[in-house]
Amino acid sequence: MALRRVIRATDIYSKKLAKTTGLTAPQMLLLQTIRSRGELTIGELATAMNLSQATVTTIMDRLEKRQLVSRQRSTVDKRKVHARITLEAASIIEQAPVPLQQNFSTRFDALDEWEQTMIISSLQRVAKMMDAEHIDASPVLDIGAIDRPAYSLENTEKEGL
Repeated sequence: MALRRVIRATDIYSKKLAKTTGLTAPQMLLLQTIRSRGELTIGELATAMNLSQATVTTIMDRLEKRQLVSRQRSTVDKRKVHARITLEAASIIEQAPVPLQQNFSTRFDALDEWEQTMIISSLQRVAKMMDAEHIDASPVLDIGAIDRPAYSLENTEKEGL
């Protein structure tokens, strides 16, 4: 039941995010990362988000089509291309609900170290019991696309989202 509640909370948050912003959680995380850290190359952005460069590029492509980000070649080093958010993206970020993982992280950080260790250990055990310890996981709590009904894990991994 607890696992279903976690999954349901993630689903409810994803729908709320989609309704208020029209974005997926990874898209919002990318925009927030650029806003908080300033101009970043795709590689720097991938490192900051703990995602592959290919995944970040795919997310960037979708956001660029919506004119929420732009890529601009560095004036100092022409080999580098920096990602920037647009004014529209900044406005969307302001309207967005607080990220689910931010609420979780804040509450988790407030726990004693022993309790954090127990939770991590328990979740690792659950992942192992579900034969999921080998699955590469996104650092955000939702990875599904908004414009598609249900996503299988295989489709998600193929698309890098």
